[in-house]
Amino acid sequence: MATLAIEGGSRIVPEGMVQSWPPLNQADRDAVLAVFDSGHLHGTSAPKALELQEKWAQYVGTKYALVTNSGTASLHMGVAAAGIGPGDEVITSAFTYWSTAAAILHHNAIPVFVDIDPKTYTMDPALIEERVNEHTKAILPVHIHGMVADMDPIKAIAKKHNLLIIEDACQAHGATYKGVKTGALGDIGCFSCNRSKNLSGGEGGLWTTDNEEYLAKAAKLREFGEVVPAAGAGAREYNAYGLGWMYRPHEFINAFILSQLERLDYNNSQRREFAAYLTRELADIPGFEGPYTPEYANPCYFSYVVSFKPEQLGLDLTPEQWKKAVQKVLAAEGIGLGQWQTRPVPSQDVFSDRVGYGKGCPWTCPFGRGDVDYSKESYPLTEQFIASHAYLGGVYPPNTMELMKLYIDGFRKVSENAEMVVELAG
Repeated sequence: MATLAIEGGSRIVPEGMVQSWPPLNQADRDAVLAVFDSGHLHGTSAPKALELQEKWAQYVGTKYALVTNSGTASLHMGVAAAGIGPGDEVITSAFTYWSTAAAILHHNAIPVFVDIDPKTYTMDPALIEERVNEHTKAILPVHIHGMVADMDPIKAIAKKHNLLIIEDACQAHGATYKGVKTGALGDIGCFSCNRSKNLSGGEGGLWTTDNEEYLAKAAKLREFGEVVPAAGAGAREYNAYGLGWMYRPHEFINAFILSQLERLDYNNSQRREFAAYLTRELADIPGFEGPYTPEYANPCYFSYVVSFKPEQLGLDLTPEQWKKAVQKVLAAEGIGLGQWQTRPVPSQDVFSDRVGYGKGCPWTCPFGRGDVDYSKESYPLTEQFIASHAYLGGVYPPNTMELMKLYIDGFRKVSENAEMVVELAG
């Protein structure tokens, strides 16, 4: 057996080999620099904003798209466009990033959570209907880590109870459900273009729908609650029709996203190829498993999810203990395993303490209710998933299959030295 790097052996992945996301080329630089000469630095009717909206709608398969300055803004626009307001409830996943729930609170509505399907780590459709009541207005499924939620049963529940569907596709650009792209699976789709996302703009976001009424409402929220006419379409009234925010991006971001969009499908194909290889190889290495993919889904692998299985090695450890030991040892081998979520979203302080707007709103306001269950005991599968999984870094271009093969060498090295790994990491 090879000596572990943490014991003084040679590390598996050479220093500096893992490259960062997104891959950049001269076309990206030219696109951004061209904005300086365009005479348009901002505005929702600027050329790159309009071009990006048109191309993103075409790519997703919806009638309309809007550019925004973040995924959180896009989600908030979705909540507002759906007509959700004070006291209304939106059902979403306990396993997501905080922004999903924050967007609901931004419009003084109440997030209601459901636990996950542990195999796909998306919301379990079988748990949704028990959360529906007279206050429920929408379901907000999250396509987390690039894995698309099981949409057919979600759609059936929405239709039965006359609920809207707002997709959180912030981590799922180009993922599909039965051949249909995320963003076109519900009434409204919301995307982030933060640097880390499959379609990167450094920052920024995108919003999609087929509904003109939702489009108009979202556009108002995006710009101060006003109706801002397109260039040459008349004078701006400067009259707020309701509460609005400033959620428009600048043209540098729009130009950068457009350039990256040209390579989105290729980059996603690389992620899928890397993921397929890793999952196939990990199946033969005791102690680990790659992600499960249901028949309905074609994920885009925003993150590559690794499961920790100490029982496969006969170790008397919990998955969380095994994970922590492996993370420490693999870090010395140059292999990063990270995790951004340490608890279910409903277990965060804003919910456990009912902070909201500082005086308990929306829960304690006349239109709200304070008996929504946010206890961590209500989301055991989310808790278990967080404890037993981590995300392997660098599973994207410009990294190559050579790096993926070294990753597998690293996992095999750890598996073959399992008892020592536990001792060293103790």
